[in-house]
Order: sequence, then structure tokens, then C-alpha cells
Amino acid sequence: MPIVPSIATIREAQKFLAKYFAPTRLVAAPFLGRMAGRSVYLKMETELPTGSFKVRGALWALAQRMNRRPIQEVVACSTGNHGAAVALAAKQFGIQAKIFLPANCNPVKGARIAALGAAIVESSDNDPASAFALAAEHAKQPGVYFLNDATDLDIPAGPATMGCEILEQLPEASAIIVAMGDTALIRGIAAAAKQIAPQVKIIGVQAERAPSYYLSWKAGKVVGTETCDTIADGLATRTPEAANVRDVKELVDEVVLVGEEEMLRAIALLLLEEHVLAEPAGAASTAALLKCSASCGEHAVLIVSGANISREVLRRAVASA
Repeated sequence: MPIVPSIATIREAQKFLAKYFAPTRLVAAPFLGRMAGRSVYLKMETELPTGSFKVRGALWALAQRMNRRPIQEVVACSTGNHGAAVALAAKQFGIQAKIFLPANCNPVKGARIAALGAAIVESSDNDPASAFALAAEHAKQPGVYFLNDATDLDIPAGPATMGCEILEQLPEASAIIVAMGDTALIRGIAAAAKQIAPQVKIIGVQAERAPSYYLSWKAGKVVGTETCDTIADGLATRTPEAANVRDVKELVDEVVLVGEEEMLRAIALLLLEEHVLAEPAGAASTAALLKCSASCGEHAVLIVSGANISREVLRRAVASA
């Protein structure tokens, strides 16, 4: 099967996104490098608008959809970062946005969405599936488009541009460590890397308390979980998509599970030693490096995917240090 998105589509997305933001920095992480015994670099997606990589996919995918047919309103279900990205894209393109969130979502992420002018609907349940059901029902109305992070075919080309940037900034990269939530991030980065530099190892990371894609990657088929209760709300998935499982199985070389305390420690290390603020999902790659550094080669790149950490989790991380 051909790799999707193709490198031609990724390059087109890269050119398009350059109108909205510059490539994010790739910075050396000397403290982590000493701990891991190799060169370590941080891909600073926290520098993007909304403080997360998600704008790459939302801007590109919404623009592609609007080129195909008129849209009056875009909706999304989210634990926060995707919702903020869709809200920003909608504001940029002059359409309405409505974001469906699970109950008790991260208040920092909720505030970002509200500040961007999107309407917010909070479900009565903590399970992200409840927000999905509300969004899908609302999207049945005429002129409404549901930009689903897990299934939209255009989205992966957005985060794939990050893979191009990394290999332009560090051609000798030996491994890229990427958090896995709905998997659009890792599928995009892996698609770019495998077409440009197939020797680069792609290592995925999931939370021990939300391991559905890890279990599915190991089994080679969809394996769901009963819950996805983790501090890493960006990794909180429990029902994998079959097509995504197929792509992850094909493109990802290794998947690592990290625990809650390991992510808290990684947040503290990034903040106190590398002066980088990361939310739990953004620090998951650091947590994974500390578990599997031997398989990363000489030049490991960690995706710091987001910085929208709640004050409560930040306090816990600093206290744990």
C-alpha cells in the first residue's frame, strides 16, 4: 500500500501552512542528553498558536474541506487542543465553530477555546465518547462539518510537515519519539519520515492508563479499553479506528507505555532542567526516552506536542520533583 499522505501532499501542506506560522524550533536538550547518553533534541510545537501542534492539521484540513464545498459551521469533539485549533482555523477562515468537550475538561484548554470565540458545549460525562456523540448529532444539520481528528483524511498531512522540518533541521536524526492519542500526529510524522529518510526510527508513546493503540499495535487489530483515565488528556483514547491501527502497524517501529508518575517526572525535568513547559502528553516523549533510550540511536528527537497544562497537574509535577 502507498504511504498516505504522499510526500507531494505533505509538501503542499508545508507551503500552505508557511502563510500562518514559521517552522518551530528544534533545540538541544543537554540535561536529557546526559541522562540518555546520546544527543537529544526537542521539537518545540508549544511555540505554535494555541500552544499545540494541532493547528497544523486543523488549518490544512479545514481549508481543504472549504475548497470542496461551502461550510457555515465547523464542529469538533476534543479534550482541548484540537478544539482550540479548530476554533482558531474557523476564526481565520471566517466561519462559526462549535466545540464539544467532555465534562471536567482541562480549564486551560477550555479557556483557549473560549478566547478564540468558539461556542462550547460540555457533555455530562468525562468520557470523550460522550462529546463525540453530541458533535456527530449536531453535524447532521445542513452546512455543518464535523472535523474529526481521528478520522479526517486531510488532517495527517498537517502534522506530517513537522517530520519534514525535523529532517531539514537535523538530517542525522536517528529516532523520533511521538505521543499517540488519536494517532494523526504519529501517522503524519511517520509518513513524512518514511518517505524522506526511511532509516529513521519512529517510536510511539501511550499512557499506561489509556493503552488502546499500544494494544492494537501489538495485536495488529483493534483492541479497545474500558476506560482512558489518565492525566494526559491528549492521549485519552479507548476506541481505536481500524484504518489508524493499520497505518500505525505499518509505519511505527516501536510503542512504549509510560505511567502517570513517569509523565509527572518528565514534566518536572523539562521545566526545571530544560526550561520548557509541557503538558502530560507533551512530556510523554521525554518519559519514553528515559525508558528506552538504548533503542533511539545517537540523535533522538522528542516531540513536545503541547504546553496547555492545568495548574493542578503542574503543581503535582513540581511537587514530585
